[in-house]
Amino acid sequence: MKYATLAGLMVLAASTQAETIAKVSTKFRMLGPNDKIVIEAFDDPGVAGVTCYLSRAKTGGMSGAVGLAEDTSDASIACRQTGPVQLAEDIYNGQRDGEEVFKKRTSILFKTMQVVRFYDASRNTLIYLTYSDKLVDGSPKNSITAVPLYRPTPVKK
Repeated sequence: MKYATLAGLMVLAASTQAETIAKVSTKFRMLGPNDKIVIEAFDDPGVAGVTCYLSRAKTGGMSGAVGLAEDTSDASIACRQTGPVQLAEDIYNGQRDGEEVFKKRTSILFKTMQVVRFYDASRNTLIYLTYSDKLVDGSPKNSITAVPLYRPTPVKK
């Protein structure tokens, strides 16, 4: 039981960390930082060999500078196989469908952007969905990406 709790905490800690790859300004702000689009990368903590790239809106201004701004729900995601992939049995059989692999707070209270993973067994493909939710009302804005897991064979001539 102790090991399961520790493993769960490690997955949770890994799921909240992302590397900022780039930022571009989208709106000039006279006071405080500009509004931006931020590109972040994170590795799926449950599937080695898969990296996801998430672009999301980041609100600037004075409220953004002190962490009080609420970011919009706009986001896009692209995940790719970046190394050998081996699926755990519980992912392969669908028991971990909908597992949260990344979460980022997008307002001071109750709003988060998250990424969840699903496995499409009939196509041997991992599917990642990003969306935002809020305590009272979430947003229907979302983005998905798919990572096919196969080894193509060369065509013989």
